[in-house]
Amino acid sequence: MRPLSDTLARLAAMKARTAVPVSRSGPSRLVPFPFSGPNPGHLGVKAYIPSGAAPGAALVVVLHGCTQTADGYDHGSGWSTLAEEHGFFLLFPEQQRANNPNLCFNWFQPEHTQRGSGEAASIRGMIEAMSRAHAIDPRRVFITGLSAGGAMAATMLAAYPEVFAGGAIIAGLAHGVANGVPEAFDRMRGHALPSQGELQGALRNASPHGGPWPTVSIWQGTADNTVHATNANAIVDQWLEVHALERTPSARRTLGGRTTSEWSSRDGVVKVTQHRIDGMGHGTPLASSGPAAYGHPGPYMLDVGIGSTHEIAVAWSLTDGVRSQPAKQTGAVSGDEYVRSDVMPEPVQSGERASAGADAAPGKVGEIIEAALRSAGLMK
Repeated sequence: MRPLSDTLARLAAMKARTAVPVSRSGPSRLVPFPFSGPNPGHLGVKAYIPSGAAPGAALVVVLHGCTQTADGYDHGSGWSTLAEEHGFFLLFPEQQRANNPNLCFNWFQPEHTQRGSGEAASIRGMIEAMSRAHAIDPRRVFITGLSAGGAMAATMLAAYPEVFAGGAIIAGLAHGVANGVPEAFDRMRGHALPSQGELQGALRNASPHGGPWPTVSIWQGTADNTVHATNANAIVDQWLEVHALERTPSARRTLGGRTTSEWSSRDGVVKVTQHRIDGMGHGTPLASSGPAAYGHPGPYMLDVGIGSTHEIAVAWSLTDGVRSQPAKQTGAVSGDEYVRSDVMPEPVQSGERASAGADAAPGKVGEIIEAALRSAGLMK
């Protein structure tokens, strides 16, 4: 069992690394989506409705990271610009501070990650309502997310695989790796990750689905101090068995500071893709120039010369029919607020200690831990 002093040290370090929020304002490109269905996770939701969209269009579900909002993540990633150009819809489930003060999706709480319950059920209901309202093609529903949103995207792909054609997990974690806060800390640091068999069992047991399965791409920086890069390997391991894939990639190439590995089916269709980006920290990879230049750099939106939003859309065949070419979005983040830390702290270096320490009075230990967890956004 991890010593109490170590847990307290990591909580204290997280609080110390939290900077003052940076507020940015401007017009929102998203609109509230009038969702009135069951919402056991008590989430909010916004949408982007492209002009003149035809029935049978695609839908992309986008999940923001901790400390982010739907508007802010859209501004940073550029998804609504692509959606307008190519005529597909966007759905942005949005965490509420009443559920998590740091606006993290609760990917580490089983009651929110199981099929039919909590935040997972809320997101599923929102997708169903959006699909009915706009005659979405059920074969063209996709999901992506960053960090805690990436972990929740992994959960949605596992719990409701019949809903999605594909998913893109950015700096996220595999479904089912954490059962509560202590395990969440460890998994994010790359500690005690489940075996390949355990990961595959978690995926198989998440739903009664028997296939076909959505394609999955994983995006990860090698210098990520928030979600260790070994988590990207765990996501790959989780999805190999259901797609009947060998552990050795079908193809691997290194170019421009990125190593891309692909696992393809026997008929040559790429089912799992992993992008490892050298030297990139925690965030969504962006390009500031070229045809893949969508979005705006900022906290957790990293200009590394790789336009992940555009590449993901291309891989999902969302850009095959160009409808229009409006000016790409510019200006300030709309109604957003960023904090320069994520749900968990960076690894605590040897010798760092919490001020409470192991010397706290026994009767106060529980109160100290609860107060620290609430400050971190990991407990109500």
